[in-house]
Amino acid sequence: MKLTFCGAAQTVTGSMHLLELESGHKILMDCGLFQGRRDEANHINRTFLFNPAEIDVVLLSHAHIDHAGLLPKLWKDGFRGRVYATHATYDLCAIMLMDSAYIQESDAAFLNKRNKNRRGPQGPEIVPLYTQGDTEELLKRFVSVGYNAPFSPLPGLLVEYRDAGHILGSASMVLKIQEGGREKRLGFTGDVGRPERPIIRDPQTMEDCDWIITESTYGGQTHAPITETNEALADVIRNTASRGGKILIPAFAVGRTQELVYALDQLWNEGELPRIPVYVDSPLAVSATAVFQSHPECYDETTRHYLREDENPFGFEKLRYIRSVDQSKALNTQRGSMVVISASGMCEAGRILHHLRNNISNPKTTVLMVGYCAENTLGRRLINKDSVVRIFGEEYLRKAEVVTLSSLSAHADEPELLDFLGKLDIDRLQQTFLVHGELERQQLLQKALKTKCFKNVEIPVRGHSVIL
Repeated sequence: MKLTFCGAAQTVTGSMHLLELESGHKILMDCGLFQGRRDEANHINRTFLFNPAEIDVVLLSHAHIDHAGLLPKLWKDGFRGRVYATHATYDLCAIMLMDSAYIQESDAAFLNKRNKNRRGPQGPEIVPLYTQGDTEELLKRFVSVGYNAPFSPLPGLLVEYRDAGHILGSASMVLKIQEGGREKRLGFTGDVGRPERPIIRDPQTMEDCDWIITESTYGGQTHAPITETNEALADVIRNTASRGGKILIPAFAVGRTQELVYALDQLWNEGELPRIPVYVDSPLAVSATAVFQSHPECYDETTRHYLREDENPFGFEKLRYIRSVDQSKALNTQRGSMVVISASGMCEAGRILHHLRNNISNPKTTVLMVGYCAENTLGRRLINKDSVVRIFGEEYLRKAEVVTLSSLSAHADEPELLDFLGKLDIDRLQQTFLVHGELERQQLLQKALKTKCFKNVEIPVRGHSVIL
């Protein structure tokens, strides 16, 4: 059988891996949107390295857009197979992919209108990657499955999802393939979460594999302890409120926003927060929080215990969820301190851009970065504390304070990833493929794995194929 790395190869976005069996069946693990430089992203997202019509099955690790965001385009370009995902992942995809399609259509309409109003020669009409209609058809192809419940999407193939502890519904997977009279096992970690994170369960150990594809986002790095999160979050809010500033938190609508609200709910109940308003300004985050509330089977024991004391861990007196555009705009003219949690986490789209544009040059403001940001994104430039940043094509002098909390990361750091992979039988393991990481991080993890006696640790490039 042949494995081809079609995305997230020496980069963190666009997860996509193609497995071709001797039977002729083709399996795609993830189908994610690439995020980065606009021209490069547009080219990659419009060009599959395979014929979508030939894909029989998609095995989806979780709902984040960099893992699921190209599924509607896959359908648009000819895919008519089935997409297998956990129950919670399906519910999240139903809202996230429709939201992504709406953004695709809206951006295309805006750019076409702007180009039409410009003088001089006009370029070709911009076509969205996919539409809401494409997404509706794609969602009909989903089959939702439970954790630890093996299923057979194709003859001779048995798959089991286990909780990856990354976001609600996230899964690692082991594919058991019957070929040549024996069983072969290929593992894919998806994105591995951190132990002891709030709300969701810890990552489950995977079955032993012959080959494994593993994420490598934080190779060579160690996060701050999770136990420091609430105290650090409260300190940022108190310090900024004391000078009358706003706290802007760019956050992924799914996962990170809910963790932040959960932490703020705890701090509020403990009397650790100033009495300032907290706004979740993201329609998608509002919908995603409702999905979280409907899947308590994914909660860890600590959250289950907390629910006995607080029946709504995603709401407190000063918290307001905002859907309407007018309410969002009003926050930029509202005086006084407040916390605004808004998407997107990498600051590449969404309402957070408007809040940054209106507040980035105010020294009273704090921008709190709480997640990974890919290269060449505005979020990465903020983490790097660039003195000048570009928002909506215009340059702004950054006078706002920027604080980064690594303890909130949803990805395992190197020691945690080594512990997760170390539970595999490394004598059985023939090859390890590092994906979903920038090259420098992957090289550091590669070195660390070799010191742990992992053999044949490879860092593939996009389009690289290997025979297993």
